[in-house]
Amino acid sequence: MSSPQTPGTPGSDPSSALPGQDLWARAAVPEMPTASAAAAQAQPPGWERDLLEKLAFASLNEQRSARRWRLFWRFSWLILGLALLWALLSKEVSTAAVSGPHTAVVDIKGEIASGADASAEFVIAAMRSALEDQGAQALVLLINSPGGSPVQAGMITDEIVRLKAIHQKPIYAVVEESCASAAYYIASATDEIFVDKASIVGSIGVLMDGFGFTEVMQKVGVERRLLTAGENKGFLDPFSPLTEKQRGFAETMLGQIHQQFIDVVKRGRGDRLKVTDETFSGLFWTGQQAIDLGLADKLGSLDYVAREIVKAEEVIDYTRRDNIAERLAKRFGAAIGGGAVSAVRGMAPAIR
Repeated sequence: MSSPQTPGTPGSDPSSALPGQDLWARAAVPEMPTASAAAAQAQPPGWERDLLEKLAFASLNEQRSARRWRLFWRFSWLILGLALLWALLSKEVSTAAVSGPHTAVVDIKGEIASGADASAEFVIAAMRSALEDQGAQALVLLINSPGGSPVQAGMITDEIVRLKAIHQKPIYAVVEESCASAAYYIASATDEIFVDKASIVGSIGVLMDGFGFTEVMQKVGVERRLLTAGENKGFLDPFSPLTEKQRGFAETMLGQIHQQFIDVVKRGRGDRLKVTDETFSGLFWTGQQAIDLGLADKLGSLDYVAREIVKAEEVIDYTRRDNIAERLAKRFGAAIGGGAVSAVRGMAPAIR
């Protein structure tokens, strides 16, 4: 039998509590203020206005800083643009104009091609500047090239012949590592060719290279759709078959260019050339072999030629090179149309 319980004691039924007892208990314990309310009570009067002023000043300072940086970058780009424009329009002043007797040198290095450092434009301009200088006793073409365009080489060769007749100054070729194909085309027009015993000289020939993928396309089931107006407009297209007529046309063209090359070598070397069955076959030889075959004259370096042949040890370089602005312009142009130019250049005949 359970014992009776006093109302309101622990363990008693809540429903048996006296009316208002729970309300009285809650009122007896005061509620703690929240953190935000406490912080608000702790702030001095007018703090909202101070906060808004600080935010406004911070935003204004940020805008001023951003404006200063914009002006800084605009002025920087303006200065850079003016510097590039000045470099592009300025002419390179040759130090040879105020020099005494010396040996002039012009580099022909790398591929001989339009737009390259060894282009006809650059080489011819440098040769003219060198030979027009009163102090230049002779011109040396310092060659290290595997060849390139027969057109560019032909232009340089013709200018060598013309400049020799005008200025009556000797022009020599000094070969470093290689003087092959179009490079030898140029060298053969000089008065004498000096080589190292291990130089590579010769390669008197012409080629036109490419690839054909017609059988591969047939195997993988790819159809080539090339529309042309003209029977031979797709000539040398790598995805179209090469007909015998087209092959004969290309070989005739290469033969004519090869004969032009041979004529230039024979005219330039004259009686010094010892012609054999392999002289014009496209083979190349060492420097010592080239001397034995009459393709070169003597062993010698640039310093040797300046000291012993020209008798003017001081060497002044007249090589024409791109300035910074021109290089940037070429890179920009290459980024726009380099693919098309490379494709066309790849189809042209090359002496290399």
